[in-house]
Amino acid sequence: MQKIILIDDDQNILTSLEMALKSAGFSTNSFTDGLKAIDYVRDNGGEIILLDIKMPRIDGLEVFARIRKYSDIPIIFLTSKDSEMDELIGLRIGADDYIRKPFSHKLLVERIKSILRRSMKKTQKIETSNITLRDLSLDRQSMLCKWKDNLIELTS
Repeated sequence: MQKIILIDDDQNILTSLEMALKSAGFSTNSFTDGLKAIDYVRDNGGEIILLDIKMPRIDGLEVFARIRKYSDIPIIFLTSKDSEMDELIGLRIGADDYIRKPFSHKLLVERIKSILRRSMKKTQKIETSNITLRDLSLDRQSMLCKWKDNLIELTS
C-alpha cells in the first residue's frame, strides 16, 4: 500500500484527507507540526507528501527545503494562498504540483496517482540501468562494463 504523508496544521483538513485517501487505497501518516514531519520523512520515507504552506512554527516552504536536502519524494503543496505568484514560487522551487484550497478530493486523488505513475517509471528506469552478474557489471546508462572492478573496453 502506498504511503502518503500529510502535513497541515488544520486537523479537520487532515481528517478529511485521511478518509478520502484511505478510501482510494492509500495509507496515510498525518502531522500538524512540520518539524515532526521532517524527522518522520527522513527516517521512514513515503511515496508522496501533501504539504500546507501556511503553518505555525515552521512554514511549508521551509519544510519543503529541509526535506529536499535528503529526499526527492514528490511533494504537492496544498494551500489557501490564492495568488498566482505564490503558485509560481511553489512550482519554481521544485514542487510537483500546487493545489489551492478548497479542492476536490477526487481531483486530488487523480493528481496523486498521476505523479506516482511518473515517479514509478523514473524509479524503474534507474533500477534497470545497472546489471550485475557475479563479477561482471554493466552500466547501461554510462555504457561501461567492469569485470572484477576492472574497466573493460567494448566496441559499439
